[in-house]
Order: sequence, then C-alpha cells, then structure tokens
Amino acid sequence: MASTDLTASSEWWRGLNAAFAARGPADPEARRLVAEHLRWYPRADAVLLGRAYSVAEYLHREQKRKSGEPYITHPLAVAMILAEMGLDTATLVAALLHDTVEDTPFSLPHLGAEFGPEVAVMVDGVTKVDKVEYGEAAKGETIRKMVLGAREDLRVLLIKLADRLHNLRTLQFQPPHKRIRISEETRHLLIPLAERLGVYRIKRELEDLCFAYLEPEAHEAARARVQKVRYEGEELGGVHTVRRNLRDALSEFRVRADVEVRDRHLYSVHTSGFGERISPLDTVRFLVVVRQEPDAYLALGAVHRRWQPQRSKFRDFIAVPKFNLYKALHTTVHTGSGPMQVIICDAHSQLVSDLGIVAEIRQGTGRDGRLTRERTNDPDWLTRLLGWQDQADAQELLRGMRTDLVGSITVVTTDGRVLTLPEHSTPVDAAYALGAEVGHRFSAAMIAGRFVPPSHGLRDGDTVQIVTKAFPGPDEAWLESAKTGEARMGITTWHRARRREEAEEAGRSLLAGLIGRGPLIDAEASGEMTGVARAAGHIDLEDLYVALGRGDGEIGPDWVADRLRGHRA
Repeated sequence: MASTDLTASSEWWRGLNAAFAARGPADPEARRLVAEHLRWYPRADAVLLGRAYSVAEYLHREQKRKSGEPYITHPLAVAMILAEMGLDTATLVAALLHDTVEDTPFSLPHLGAEFGPEVAVMVDGVTKVDKVEYGEAAKGETIRKMVLGAREDLRVLLIKLADRLHNLRTLQFQPPHKRIRISEETRHLLIPLAERLGVYRIKRELEDLCFAYLEPEAHEAARARVQKVRYEGEELGGVHTVRRNLRDALSEFRVRADVEVRDRHLYSVHTSGFGERISPLDTVRFLVVVRQEPDAYLALGAVHRRWQPQRSKFRDFIAVPKFNLYKALHTTVHTGSGPMQVIICDAHSQLVSDLGIVAEIRQGTGRDGRLTRERTNDPDWLTRLLGWQDQADAQELLRGMRTDLVGSITVVTTDGRVLTLPEHSTPVDAAYALGAEVGHRFSAAMIAGRFVPPSHGLRDGDTVQIVTKAFPGPDEAWLESAKTGEARMGITTWHRARRREEAEEAGRSLLAGLIGRGPLIDAEASGEMTGVARAAGHIDLEDLYVALGRGDGEIGPDWVADRLRGHRA
C-alpha cells in the first residue's frame, strides 16, 4: 500500500463530509454489493451501506493495491465475500471500513459516532497494532487484539477471514517471500480458525490457495490428476450411475431426500492419501439431505442395505456434534466403482456444514438486515483462549493458538465431564481443562483402569480419570508434553509466581540479616520501608524485596540498610 499522510486538513474534512452526504455509490461493483445484500434482506438500510462505501472510497482515494488497482477494491471485495454468505448490514459496513482507522486519519471515535458502536467494535478488532510501539511483538499483539474483539463480537473473526481470503486471491502481486510468509500464517492460524467457526466455505478456498503457494509442484500434479480423473468419470458416467443408484436405495426405504454430488476441493484430495491410484469417486462426496433429522438414520440404513460399509469410516456427528456446531452422519461404503463417501444431514445442518457460525448469525437477523438476537455463549475454544491469553507474551500467544486451533478430540472424565481438546493432548491438558486448581494438583491419570504417564497422547473417545494430590505443585517437565496454551500458561504462571515468592522471601531475609528482623518489622509497620522502596524506584515493598532477592537491580540490600539507618540518625 502507498504511504499516506495521516494529517487531516480542512480540505480533507470537507471531502469526508461530502462522502457522508453521498446518496449512493456510482461504482457498479458497489451497486452489486448493495443488490446482493438486498437479495438476502429486502428491508435493509441500503443508504447506510452506500454511505459506508462512499466514505471508504474517499478515505482510500490516494492508495493503491500492489496490483495497481485502487485500494477500495479490497474492502469492497471483503464486504462482497460476507454479503454472499448472507451477513447482516453492520458486518458489511464494518468490512467496507475495516482498514480506514489503520491507514487514514479517520479515528475510531469518529467512526463510532457516525456508524455506531457495533461497527466500531468490529473495525477495532481487525485493526493492526502500531508496529513502532510494539516492534517484533506487533503480530502477536494484533492477534491478541482480534481475540479480545471476538469476545465482544464474533463477527470480528469473520471479517478477518474474509480479509485474508481476498488477500490470498490477489497474493500473486506480492514478492515471493511475502507469499510464503502469508500462506504459512494462514495455514497454521487462520485455516484452523475458520474450521473452529465452521465456515468451511472459506476454509476450503484458503486451503487450496495456500496449497498452491506453499507446494506449487504438488498442487499442479494434483490438479492435473484430478482433472483427468473427473473427465474420465464424466465420460464413463460412473458418478452419475452411483448417484442414481443412491436415489433408488433411498426410494426403496421411502426416504424423501435430495442427493447432491459435491466436488472435493483439491487440498482435501491431496491429503487423503489416494496417491496415483485415484478414482472418480475419490474426488467427490455424495450429500443426502433429508427432511428431518431422524430421517438421517433411515437414510443410513438404506445406504448400508445397498452397499457394504467400512466400519472404521462411520462417524455419528448427530449424536456427538463437532465443536463447530456441525451435525451429520458420515459413512464410506464399497461400490463396484470403488469406495464412496456419503454424508447425511437435514437442510439446516447442510447450511451449518457450509457456513458454521454464519448460519446462526443469519437466523438472528431480521429482514431489515439488523442482528436482533442476543449473541450465544462463546465457543469452548474461545473461552479457553480468553482464559489464558492475557498471561502470555506475544510469541507464547501465537504458539498456543496454533496448538489450540488444530483439529480436536473429545474425551470424557469419569465423573461425566465432556472435554473438547486439541489433537495430541495429554492428561495434563485434560486436567487444566477442568480448571487451574485441578491442573496445579494433577498427580496421575488412568485410562481404562490403567495408569498412563502425563505425556500420554489422548485419543478421541477416551474416558480419563484425573487423580489429584492434596497440595498444588505442577512439574515443569510437563511443559515438554503439554499441548494447550491453557495448560502451558498454567504451569508457567504457577512456577513464575513461586519463584517470585522465593525471591521476595530471600530479599527480605537479606535485609533482615543487615538490620535485624525486629527493626525490619517496625520499619514495615510504620510505612518507612514503603517510602524507601519508592525512593529506590519500585512500585511497592514486595517489588523491592523481589529485586533484592534476584539481585537484578542497581540497588542492593546495603543501600537499603544505609537508607533506613539514615532515616533514624
């Protein structure tokens, strides 16, 4: 982006006021955005949306993208991605304005006054922190800011995902080293975030784009192989024949359902381990959409009656939904043309499987495009993240998020608590998921009646018994195997506090050895010691003792003792 003078002149303000007064956008793409939004919400405030575009267009008027296009094309594209998913008016307004506070003289208070606090919260959540102020920690602090913004409004994360999606769509205009860095960050942080939110529509495209930039040769080989196999499948009619047979099987069981063939995205095919021996059925999934959820089990019976199922590939996400609201039955069966994956769900679950949290937001949005329903509780993963993020530095925050956002497993404690944990979690992670006090007192774990080590990798469906001891004292060695940020920060924070307590006691003992324990107690009681601590540049007496105990300050115990003696002379 071109550099921008952030000094707002009177001419600048006149131009901004003119943008506020604009009746509607002249840009055809902006009009298309308004039309798309009205398609979802016929009574939406089109004037407000048009005004947001006019303001954004004015504020970014002198800026260009790396492609040479006007910068406004980016926020407009971000808003369109969200509009096509059916997001509400306030989200689209925030998407149009999401870079204005970061890159122009337009301030957050001014934005809030003009467009409301709801929009201001979302824009603030996706605004990067100052690199000059935070230096190397800027990236981690920006992520922290985004997470805190999500506590106020989950739509912050949706804007961030749409922002990254458009940036990846235009990544070819960035230098090679930036393409790699942005793609790696997307793969390790934002794709897992999209999965956690259940927004698979964005997740799939992000995966394919990152695949193209990070593994270009493998991407091209997979693309050519899939294209060839799909062409052959169409020529032979194998996929269509299987689809017809699937419909017949459902009809025999009198199950009313729609049967769709969904192409698997390229990265999914690549990571499925088919190798060169790929068949047309490996490149698609069959989606059976029933009228009501109970009918899903009837449809499953019809499928298993017609074809032999692979027992290891059956998953019941209706009885045990995924962490991101996803509910469906998954099965893989043997056909004469090879294995076939079938997904069975009702219409609402189909929507959730594509849009995740967006489906819930849409349900709470009226025909006027306003979000009227109270927000639901935070997802478990976000609650856990909010619980420890304030204790972590920028690097630990990024590391913890990369772990916490990967695929999850579900384990059950012997007292019936259901825990959703990242893959490869250990009993230590399970203990801290039950609360810091349980984690601090963790002693051992049992699975199926047998003791397992703290480093044992938990499996999906495990029933685990957490054994605790009377007094807290986590082992620092657990840090080598603990996976969740919650567990790692719990262990680190406990030992940090313990070392501080030890340093405080050591510092106080050093001083007592110089002036005597009795005089020290008197000086503490009179407030004299507090005055000496502040004179030494410490915020309180405890801070002074810690510094003396660690020996990491310019002022030592002799100076403090002399100061006290001087007061009494």
